This record gives sequence, C-alpha cells and structure tokens, in this order.
Amino acid sequence: MKKFNISYIKKIELQVFVLLLVLFSISSCSEDFLDENPPNILVAENLFVNKSGFEAALNGLYHEVRKERMGSTGQNESGGGDLRFSIMINGTDNVFALNPGGSERVTSDFGARNDPAAGYTRRIFNWLYRTINAANTIVDRAENPDVDWSIEEKNEAVAEAKVIRAWAYRHLTYLWGEVPLNLKESNGNNIRTDWERTSLDVVYAAIEEDLLFAEEWLPIEPRNPGTVSKAVARHYLAELYLRMGKPDQAESKAQEVINGPHALITSRYGVRSGQPGVPFMDQFYDGNALRSQGNTEVLWAIVHENGVDVPDQGRNIMRRFFIGFYRNIPGIAVAFERGGRGIGRLSMTNWALSIYEPQDERNSEFAVTKGYTYTESFGDTPPDGFSFGDTVETVLVPENGINSSNRNQYPHCRKWEWADPANLNLNEQYGDQPYLRLADTYLLLAEAQLAQGNRAGAAEAINVVRRRSNASDITATDVTIDFLLDERSRELLCEEQRRYSLVRNNKLIERTRLHNLQAGPNIQERDVLFPIPQSVIDANLTKPMRQNDGY
Repeated sequence: MKKFNISYIKKIELQVFVLLLVLFSISSCSEDFLDENPPNILVAENLFVNKSGFEAALNGLYHEVRKERMGSTGQNESGGGDLRFSIMINGTDNVFALNPGGSERVTSDFGARNDPAAGYTRRIFNWLYRTINAANTIVDRAENPDVDWSIEEKNEAVAEAKVIRAWAYRHLTYLWGEVPLNLKESNGNNIRTDWERTSLDVVYAAIEEDLLFAEEWLPIEPRNPGTVSKAVARHYLAELYLRMGKPDQAESKAQEVINGPHALITSRYGVRSGQPGVPFMDQFYDGNALRSQGNTEVLWAIVHENGVDVPDQGRNIMRRFFIGFYRNIPGIAVAFERGGRGIGRLSMTNWALSIYEPQDERNSEFAVTKGYTYTESFGDTPPDGFSFGDTVETVLVPENGINSSNRNQYPHCRKWEWADPANLNLNEQYGDQPYLRLADTYLLLAEAQLAQGNRAGAAEAINVVRRRSNASDITATDVTIDFLLDERSRELLCEEQRRYSLVRNNKLIERTRLHNLQAGPNIQERDVLFPIPQSVIDANLTKPMRQNDGY
C-alpha cells in the first residue's frame, strides 16, 4: 500500500524539517512566546530551494497536525502524556473523564485547575503557534523567485500551508477567542514583545482568505494520502461561514463538498467485509481509512506508519485514551480483537449512549462495546462460575460515581481500536484514521439550512446521514439546534471536536450542565474560553496583553 510519509518524502528531508520546526519554534525550550533562534535561517535557506524541499517542509507541517491525536509532554508525546485532543472533547455533553489524569481534570474539575499557569493548556497554545510559524515560513519562502518550480506547483504548496495555518487559527479561536494574528515568518530580525489580541472578525477574515486561496489551488483529489484537497478547504469554509453569521455561504460551500467526488459509505467494504459488521464502522478500520482503499467518505485522513526505522511517521494515543479497563475484568485478557490495551482516560456520557434508537447501527456492538465474551483463543481464563462462551456485559454507571472497581465494565467507543499483534500492550497506535468525513459536512449543511429557516432541507440532510445507519427518518418539525447537536453526537461520538460545535452554537454551558454529571456541576461561564497562558502574557514585555474574563 502506498503511504504518504514513506513513498513521497525522503527520510533525510523529513529529519531536516523536523529540526527546522524546532529551530523555528515560537516557544522553544523555555516555552516563551515568539522566542526565535537566528541560526534557523541557514537551515531554511538550504531547504527552500526547490519543489522537493517544500514538500519536505509540508511533510513536517502535516506532522504537526497529527500531533492533535498525540500526547503533549515532551519526549513522551508520542506514546504517553496528555492527549491534545482531550481539550477539544472532554467536559462536554457527550464525553467525560472515566479515568482522569492531570489534563482531563482541567476540563472536568475546571475551577482552579483551569488556570493561566496550567501546563497542559500552555503546551497546546504553543503547539498551535509553532504550527502557524512553520506554515508562515512555507508561505513566505515560496515567494523567492529563485525557487525552481512552476507557478502551479508553488500555489499548490502555498495552498496546503494556508489550510493548515487556517486550521491552527480555527483551533485557537475556538479555545481562546481573540488571539494575536501573525501571518509572517518569525525570525531573529522581527522579534516582538508588543503583541495584541486580534478581533475575531479580523482573524476570521484571515482564515477565510487562506481557505479561499486553497480552494482555488488545491487539487480535487489529495496529491498524497494524508494531504488536503479542495473538499477540506470547502468544509472548513462552510463551518467558518456559520461562525461568521453567513449561513447562505455556509450552505453553498457544504453543497460543493457534497456534490464532489465523495459519498457516504452505505455498504460493507474492505478488510473486514467478510466478517460481521456494519457499513458505518468499516471506514474506521486500518486498511479502510484511505480513498485508495475504498473509503469514499473520508475528506482528510491521518496517515501513520509503523516501524522503528521510519523517523517521525506519526503515531497517536487515541486507543490508549478511549479504550477502557476491560483487562481488569477477571479472566478477560488484552486481545487484538478487543483493540489492545487502553487506560480509559475518556469515555461517553450515559446521556450520549441513551439517545440512539434501538436499531441505529452507530450504537451497535460493532461501534460500542456491549460485553466481553470469554474466548479461549484470546488467552482468557474464566474465573469460578464462568465458562468459555459466557459474556460479561458492559454497564453504565454515574460519571460522578466512577471508581477503580466499576470503571472496568464501562463501554468504550470502538472507532479507535487498533493493536499490534506483536505487542498488544503498546501505548501507541499506528493505524490510518479518518479525520474529516462527509457525514460531518452533511450536518454542517443542515446547520446552515436551519439557520435560514429551511427546516425541511435540514431534515433531509440529517436523514441522509441517519439512513446510512438504519435510523428512522425525521421530519421538518423535529429539527431544532438541540436535535442537530444530538445528531452530531450520534454520528461523530468520540470523533468530532465536540467543544467547538457547542461553542459555535452557544450551547457549551447549558448542555454540559444538563448531560455531564461529572463536569456539569463545575463548569462556569468563564470556561467557554481558556485563559491565555501566563507565560505568553509575561513574555509580552512592552505592552499588556488582556486576559480572558474571569481569570
């Protein structure tokens, strides 16, 4: 199978750009805001001279994107530490911390843990600005007239960098609101200590400009597995226009994606098509995630490669965080067929599991664990009173009553199951994964139509998604923003950046209090946005930087 990171980018070029990212880091070892190291210019000038150099730089940039599903703590960021994705999903209406570590407590306990000095949120803030600076470097260096490439090659490379720059500012504005906007490469000659937080309207305009440029110059099909295409730019434009209060333009962009070469998965395909299952789940299996493997639904994939001789090919810890403690059920062994070993940091709220119709395949045994059957070939050892073939059923428990004895049988989302047969206890996972799916675009379309009063159109867009999983049709009278958010949960559970959908619709506080028994009592209005890291404020020596309200 052809892989983006192996087949298209020389390993030495990737290593050079990983070094470049470190040197260009706006927060380096001291994690100070916009702290540059002038020797990086020599490295950059050696790299940005031809098309292959820019492709190597883009490969490094995509590695920064993959870090969303990796840890955030230094040398252990690949296999351990604090999952960056957790800040985007935990402490909402549909995800709670089953076995919380320090990072999960920030978005479960809130209060004093959600503090400007918190290392977890600081690391995420710095990571996103490192990504922006790397993208800025590619965009700026592409203007060198001495680079050996065509105008089409140049604009496509710039378009990819601009999508990722827009992607990073999207994260920042959802998490922190107004943030400093910088669209130029940071180097030793332009260090600033007087940054200002830019209004959302101005940041949105910059994101829009980047995405419109990308829409024009990106190919219809991604140049490699794991890279972006026109559909990705249009999907993010649809979401952006919803944030900007332009639902008509959001509808137009969503329709362009839907009318393109993508289609929902409605029948079984791929590596497990001969085994029991449902079409909805086929797209999440390693070997099925890419368009080249038959996945017509994926707009953007996260591509990984396993192997100690492959540098920085990406790995993540989604399995580690979302698969529970089934291994602590007496006699139940860690098994490949059970997705390997997890530590159950995050799981689905009782409410999230309660809103499916009985026949909805998105809550079937193939999507959510219903129990563990003692199986001899898995290495199980049934305790007294049990035999091979008996099943220990999963059970729901109150999120605020989780403890070491009852969390073992809590159900887990099966979208992130993956295991290395040679090492079932491995922290990391290397399987390819969907990142953006067409089903999400349909639900953005419904949101845009609802905002314009077109409930019938919104109902049909939702029904297209529901029919794929055997859920019953709804009517126009059923469509409200809360129903739509419910449907996003049913379809994108443990997958979407849930906080963002709730913030966009001003529903984070209301729905978290209503449906999350763990975080609901703790979340306050100030927690809609996280505090600007104190290290950023302190580094802005010549101009005070405003903190978010309540911190």
